[in-house]
Amino acid sequence: MRRLALAARIALAGLFLWAAGTKVPDMAAYAESVANYRIVPAVLVPTIAALLVGVESVAALALLVRPWARSAALLLALLLAVFTIGLTSALARGIDLACGCFGGSDQATWWTVLRDLVLLALALGVAASSPPSPARPARREPDPAAAP
Repeated sequence: MRRLALAARIALAGLFLWAAGTKVPDMAAYAESVANYRIVPAVLVPTIAALLVGVESVAALALLVRPWARSAALLLALLLAVFTIGLTSALARGIDLACGCFGGSDQATWWTVLRDLVLLALALGVAASSPPSPARPARREPDPAAAP
């Protein structure tokens, strides 16, 4: 079971690193894909596109560090949930658009929604099988009686 969990972490990390890496060379095209969902105000599209790529990259790398795996998997699950909701909304509104998922121009379909749901389940499985992140030590307040 431990090896399966590790394989899932590595696969998910690799997938998101690849997804982010394919978007970076043409961020303008990716921003256009984000805009085509008609959810984000136009003025925020470039910022949101850059944030999405950044979060994908950082979460994927954090997934490879065992103490951060659970937090990273939960962040990726949240991202996948947002992607799935946005994609479902666009398809339900009849918007014909490219997914933008891997930096390409593949058309978004209901199969894309299904793929995102499978990845969401995988991310939740990784989170469930990973140990919690270590707690930060509590800050100690100075003892007023010990003051001179």
